[in-house]
Amino acid sequence: MTMPDHKIADAESHLPDPGLEGNGQSLRTFRSFRETQRAQRIARGLLALFFVAMALYTVRGFLPSLIWGGIFAIASWPLYVRARIRWHAATHQLLLPAAFTLGIALIFLVPVTLFGIEAARDAESVLHLLNNARHSGLPVPPWVDHLPVGAQSMRSWWEGHLQDPDDFSALLGSLRIGQSVKMTQQLGSQVMHRGILFIFSILTLFFLLKDGDSVIRQCLVVSRRAFGKRGERIALQIIASIHGTVAGLVLVGMGEGLLMGIAYLIAGAPHPFLFGVVTAVAAMIPFCAAIAIGIVSILLLIKGSAMVAIAIMLIGLAVIFLADHLVRPALIGGSTQLPFLWVLTGILGGAESWNLLGLFMGPAIMSVLHMIWRNWTRVRD
Repeated sequence: MTMPDHKIADAESHLPDPGLEGNGQSLRTFRSFRETQRAQRIARGLLALFFVAMALYTVRGFLPSLIWGGIFAIASWPLYVRARIRWHAATHQLLLPAAFTLGIALIFLVPVTLFGIEAARDAESVLHLLNNARHSGLPVPPWVDHLPVGAQSMRSWWEGHLQDPDDFSALLGSLRIGQSVKMTQQLGSQVMHRGILFIFSILTLFFLLKDGDSVIRQCLVVSRRAFGKRGERIALQIIASIHGTVAGLVLVGMGEGLLMGIAYLIAGAPHPFLFGVVTAVAAMIPFCAAIAIGIVSILLLIKGSAMVAIAIMLIGLAVIFLADHLVRPALIGGSTQLPFLWVLTGILGGAESWNLLGLFMGPAIMSVLHMIWRNWTRVRD
């Protein structure tokens, strides 16, 4: 018995097409392959993030040193490139980075060494003074009578607690000597720790200068792959911000310290070099140089030089005003087109959040934020 033709046609229409079945299998295989690749990419990314996190955790104690080394390298790179072009030779691949590294290290080591020498001399004088006071007491110094306020009260307190050797010894005995020794040990430990971090920063600087071209190429490749051309612009903005911050904070601070050190020397202030260095360091933070200048003015006032103290204070305020309102904003904000308020907020906020490292990180972060803000507002317009 034969099947009708129309039933045969219907049955054949329901049979799977061999070509379509092969295409479906290929499509399923392709989708499975893509899903496998996607899963592998996610796994590789998670693995990379895991090792990056572990590496950061491992070197967390030296991260400030690495960042400082990077800041030193970025700040000195233009001058290093010019020197390398002028004295190009195979031997300079080691000598020139070593010379630059030594020079930058001496910029910090020379003032710190001189500061330590002055402090040691003062400490020796203080110990000698204390030893004499234990046997003969401390006579009332002449500057007590020149105090503008409370001279008589100060003289009475001095005569009752310091002039008699027994009273002076009792005053020393009331002090917590054990706590002072503990604080001295902690200070020595911190100085040693900071010294090790500084050495590591200098080593980082040397290797960044030595292999700078390779590091720059690798950073550009990673930036373009991860963020495209905008990532490169952000990196250039950070570099420009660091250059401007170095010029605006470090160089301007050193200039303020030099000018005020000369003024201290002319005015006859005690330890003019020491206070000049203190003023230079304090001047790296806006408006903080006034503290050091105020201390010197008070010391001059105690010596009886009231007019000289007022002159030093006025000169210092004028230097601070010119540096913080004219020179510094132009140097920091000029290279990155950053408004003064953004510069000031970045410096003060960075110093509060990151200590000295924040003086450079704060303006860099604010400059990148300002660039992103300008890009967003330009698109909206």
